[in-house]
Amino acid sequence: MLDISPSRFAPGLLALALLGGGCAREISVYRVERHELVETVVATGRVRAPARVRVGARIAGTVAALSAREGQAVRAGDLLLSLDDAEARADLAAAEAARQQAEARLTAVERVRVQVAASGVARAEANHLDAERQHGRARALLAAGLISQAELDSAERTLEVARRDLEIARQEAASAGPQGPEAREARAAVAAAEAQRQASAVRLGFTRVLAPVDGVLLERLVEEGDVVQPGQALFTLARVGRTELIAEPDERNLARLAAGQKGLASADAFPGQSFPVEVFYVAPSVDPTRGTIEVRLEVSAPPAYLRPDMTVSVDVETGRKPGALVLPADAVRDGATLRPWVLVVRAGRAERQGVTLGLRGEAKVEILSGLAEGDAVVPASLRLDVGARVRAAAKGGS
Repeated sequence: MLDISPSRFAPGLLALALLGGGCAREISVYRVERHELVETVVATGRVRAPARVRVGARIAGTVAALSAREGQAVRAGDLLLSLDDAEARADLAAAEAARQQAEARLTAVERVRVQVAASGVARAEANHLDAERQHGRARALLAAGLISQAELDSAERTLEVARRDLEIARQEAASAGPQGPEAREARAAVAAAEAQRQASAVRLGFTRVLAPVDGVLLERLVEEGDVVQPGQALFTLARVGRTELIAEPDERNLARLAAGQKGLASADAFPGQSFPVEVFYVAPSVDPTRGTIEVRLEVSAPPAYLRPDMTVSVDVETGRKPGALVLPADAVRDGATLRPWVLVVRAGRAERQGVTLGLRGEAKVEILSGLAEGDAVVPASLRLDVGARVRAAAKGGS
């Protein structure tokens, strides 16, 4: 015989007597009452690192020293790894020597060659002036009949040679000047040597692998003595930034979720410690393979124990109504369908009554229509035919 004594009923149930077969059996019903109702969506998720940064070397080389360990917090610019830099240092030294050589040549062009060229011009000008005087004297002597025409012709040739020498000396002086081609070439050689020196210095810097951002070192993929290649991932960093959670509730909750909703979350590793969260993103599409919707939540004050990829439980408040007409959820039949209904006791009989549901709490639901405050409703777990005669055996709360 089914035990339906009052001691078997949940607290707050109203005891009624079911008349049938010539005897009364006690059953339990719920009373519709008004209470504040909080609707929540519960889901599991994980802690999402703000960004994962894979760090590699820019050049090939052999790992000489490791300067960071997994789990370590690093700042942008901190040294993570050093490669053998002997070859890079030798290249830099050679480039520095080449730059010094180019600068020395430029100094020679700008100082020594200019002075030499100026001296050449002075000599050529003196020779040209002397040739002009000798030519003038020869012309006077020829007019006096003291020399022959051949001697005047020789003086003219000497003057022409001196004129050409002076022109060449002046051209060489212009070429040796600051704007001359030789000086420009020497300066270009210095610039090229400096660029090569800077490139060598950069390559030497590449032997030191630095943290590109502030973060936490999640993974180290290399050991001392390993030969690494450009682009090969050596470390994985979790970038410091806003802490976020990713949860994937059932798609049936899509209409209830929106950005700005607040809730509480707790890590499975620390179940007794909850922290506030806020929804800032609800995915515009549903995962067709799992029937879930991605929801992202911001943690404004993350606890110190929170780690990337931790499993968390999230409880998001999606609605709150004071003075709502409420009924225990297990009194509603076909509650997941478009036509939920209940068995309500009226005039001593169990009647089928369609209801419209509103907010859904953890154990109670809001009744928007179909029932009134104080109505007695038969739990869905009790098998009772529609139209069965019942009567209240005692009063109680819901």
